[in-house]
Amino acid sequence: MISVDEALQRILGGAKPLGPEQISLADALGRTLAADVAARRTQPPAAMSAMDGYAVRGADVAKLPATLTRVGSVPAGKNYPHALKPGECVRIFTGAPLPEGADTVVIQEDTEVSGDRVTMKDAKPGRHVRKAGIDFREGDVVLRAGRVLTPRDVGLAAAANAPWLSVARKPRVAILPTGDEVVMPGEPVGPNQIVSSNGPALAAFVRACGGEPLLLGVAPDEAHALQTMVAAARGVDLLVTTGGASVGEHDLVRDALGAEGMTLDFWKIAMRPGKPLIFGRLGAVPVLGLPGNPVSTIVCAAIFLRPLLDALLGAVRPLEETKPTAKLAQPLAANDQRQDYIRATLARDAAGALTVAPYPVQDSSMVSVLARADALIVRKPGATAAPAGELVEILPLGNGALGI
Repeated sequence: MISVDEALQRILGGAKPLGPEQISLADALGRTLAADVAARRTQPPAAMSAMDGYAVRGADVAKLPATLTRVGSVPAGKNYPHALKPGECVRIFTGAPLPEGADTVVIQEDTEVSGDRVTMKDAKPGRHVRKAGIDFREGDVVLRAGRVLTPRDVGLAAAANAPWLSVARKPRVAILPTGDEVVMPGEPVGPNQIVSSNGPALAAFVRACGGEPLLLGVAPDEAHALQTMVAAARGVDLLVTTGGASVGEHDLVRDALGAEGMTLDFWKIAMRPGKPLIFGRLGAVPVLGLPGNPVSTIVCAAIFLRPLLDALLGAVRPLEETKPTAKLAQPLAANDQRQDYIRATLARDAAGALTVAPYPVQDSSMVSVLARADALIVRKPGATAAPAGELVEILPLGNGALGI
């Protein structure tokens, strides 16, 4: 068996970003930038009013109160076509450009108006003005390649006048659950069969991570049938199987794909859940053979599949490189030589510190526990017993943090 770290290093070793494609800004949410986005305009393009009030020359309000003559009005989207002269002011609204010569806005609450005469009672030169380019200037790089675009990023690209973006092509991921005992949701279920949660869960996982899933159906425990279904996935960027990766006589994935030319990189990882995991290549296509137990499948997907998809997308997630910790709400026994991923819930104690409590039953078939879990507690091989209150490493699962 190899370690989790070595397995991840070997899985990512040959992964390279896929080619770019152009998409419209309207389709950009969740996509990964393949090229930097440079602003095509300056924002704001000119000095703008930040408030409703009066545009004035700072020199005219250096001494207060000051009474000026109103000579015009500027709503947003318009401009005052003349230079402001000494003693003049212009009624101005939020987002409107300052007239030439004006450098200050006096908010309307700090004025008294009598016809065209406006008395400024409180003002500071330069106040309530958004200077040209305070946000960004034409040519500035506003979004870097590798960024997974959020709604805020889409708004920034729009403000930078970038209607088309170069993004990484979505990896096409074929998903093949295996096993005579497995049927898809909605199909007739025999007395000795189970409903496949792995296929739909992995398809959702791949989609959440920015890929394009292709769910092939369920392959029976028969080598030729498995090979035929794999052949239908020609042209994909990644093949993911579930089940059939252990040592039983019905675990056929390694041999069946080996007969089709798969080169095996490794098999078996020192982790729990998820020991029987296959990684190899079928021609140029990486093959990730995940365990069949539903919890093992998703935990392994979080640890190995998501980083692999990120590598194919060229995605950069710098904030997620940190390893968050939480205080144990209850003690944990010493660990053996396999890295353990323990399903757990998160809470805050009276002092506001993050605490983590493992579920009492950790069976790798229990999808209900995984669905309710907020995090995985990471226990290194050979970790000594940990008392309540000790800080432990966690992998948060909430809010789609791992694409689950």
